[in-house]
This record gives sequence, structure tokens and C-alpha cells, in this order.
Amino acid sequence: MNGGDASGRLVRPFTLTGGRTRPSRTDFTLITSVTTVDPPPDRAARPQPEHARILRLCTKPVVVAELAAQLDLPVSVVCIMLCDLLEAGRIVAHAPRQISRTSDMDLLQKVRDGLGRL
Repeated sequence: MNGGDASGRLVRPFTLTGGRTRPSRTDFTLITSVTTVDPPPDRAARPQPEHARILRLCTKPVVVAELAAQLDLPVSVVCIMLCDLLEAGRIVAHAPRQISRTSDMDLLQKVRDGLGRL
């Protein structure tokens, strides 16, 4: 990789987020599921190319970590762009389903019992 590629790679996320370094919301974790709103809102502005790419990837539910991997971008940058899309009404975010600690302990006990039988 030459120096031009490296410096271009550093500038690109900064450009995509308009210089922002933090998302405007805290809705997104690595396992938050995101889906496009279909049809898009009536007054939806034409999305920027990277936003449009996210919208294409989210026609079926996809988690934030997978989006970042498919876009080859840092999760923080993807979260900032997802905030833009959420605020524009272009996507819906679904928080991960909460699992009770009781079921976690039950599952761990079953795993331990199963490993003990090996």
C-alpha cells in the first residue's frame, strides 16, 4: 500500500460523516438490527452514495456489525451514517432482544452438563 492510499483511507470516513466523530444518537450497538423503510418517506432527499449503499444492504434486516464489514468502514462511521438515515425516516432500528439472566444461567448449566458428559 502506498502513502496516497493510506492517507486517502484516513480522509474517507471523515468525509462520509461530514467531520462528525460521534453519532447523534445511542440507538446503535453492534447487534442492533436495521431495515429500510419501504416505501421511503414522501419528502426524503436523495441519499448520498454511501447512504444509498446502506439502504440497499438493509432491504432485509442486517446488524450493524455486518453492515460495517460489508461496507469496509469503521463501526463508528457506520453508526453516524445510520443516525442520519434514522433521523430522515429511511430506516428502522430494532434493539437486540433482552435475555433474562435466569435463562442465561439455565443455558450455561446445560452447556456445563453437556461438556461433563463428553
